[in-house]
Amino acid sequence: MAIQIGQPAPDFKVDALVGKEFKSIKLSDYKGQWVCLFFYPLDFTFVCPTEIVEFSNRSGEFKDRKCQVLGGSTDSKYCHLGWATSHPELKDLKIPLIADYTKQIARDYGILLEEAGLALRGTFLIDPEGKIRFIYINDLPVGRNVDEILRVLDALQTGGLTPCQWKKGQSTIKT
Repeated sequence: MAIQIGQPAPDFKVDALVGKEFKSIKLSDYKGQWVCLFFYPLDFTFVCPTEIVEFSNRSGEFKDRKCQVLGGSTDSKYCHLGWATSHPELKDLKIPLIADYTKQIARDYGILLEEAGLALRGTFLIDPEGKIRFIYINDLPVGRNVDEILRVLDALQTGGLTPCQWKKGQSTIKT
């Protein structure tokens, strides 16, 4: 069954690289707060580090919104560690990188390219009750816009109706 907006986000338990250590992470550990879950295709690629660095650099903006950022790919935790250790811009990551080595999470979230064995650039905003509120999927060569993800998070957190091009601080639509 395909995931849908408003439905519970598929839970998972997986190893992750947190700083330079391996930890077990469950999505349900973050119940009660927002989660921005994003997948990228592969470690040791060209577009992926630009996104990971941007999410990491802006993790404080997500935290200010009571939102935990979790990144990841279908690579192993050891691959994540090797990449984070060798890539100069990834050495001080402020976000966990989940290792979906079995590819089950990417499959559950509908972003796995089965034949290639890797995930599309999928981004999911999950509310404090564990429901999916936003799905944003890019093709492999196109990087995401973190500004837009933050804008949508802000809009969702208003609980109101937000018009096209709405930005934090602007009025919502009154009915």
